Amino acid sequence: MYLVKQKPDEPALVARVLQGDTAAFEELLKPHEAALFTLACRMLGDREEARDALQSALLRAYQHLAQFNPAHRFFSWMYRIVMNECLNRRRDRVPEDELPPTLAASGTPFEAAAASERAAQVRAALQRLSPEHRAVVTLRHFGGLSYDEIADTLGIPAKTVKSRLYSARQRLGELLLGWSTES
Repeated sequence: MYLVKQKPDEPALVARVLQGDTAAFEELLKPHEAALFTLACRMLGDREEARDALQSALLRAYQHLAQFNPAHRFFSWMYRIVMNECLNRRRDRVPEDELPPTLAASGTPFEAAAASERAAQVRAALQRLSPEHRAVVTLRHFGGLSYDEIADTLGIPAKTVKSRLYSARQRLGELLLGWSTES
């Protein structure tokens, strides 16, 4: 789980980048890299495509850094850029049959196979959620953000975050556990 906090020196780092200090951009991104890569992986379901999407998003962020509002969190701004890049790639790509499995590195071979199968099922279920639902699930359960932080990141009210998260969890329950919403 990745907790994303604004560093007090982020506005100063942005100013340094805008003055031509390219090394400051790397320093600015370092605390957020893992969370942004996880977001791209969860949105796209493929590590290589996620790497490409993240690189494109970082280039876009660098080119448009002057548009960043230092009154807001840098992570929220970057999150939107990465999310938009992932959504564009999902819209433009040709559908694939299956997501590549990842292998678990611990336990018995049976435990590793079971964990790999569960992870593949969760990835596949996440891919079947709408982008809005996938975003709140990813930020809450994989990013560790609070409802208010998610609301700030997505630019929506906290009540909408709660509603989307509830709906997304219900849908995941249907997909993964066979829950039925009919009584």
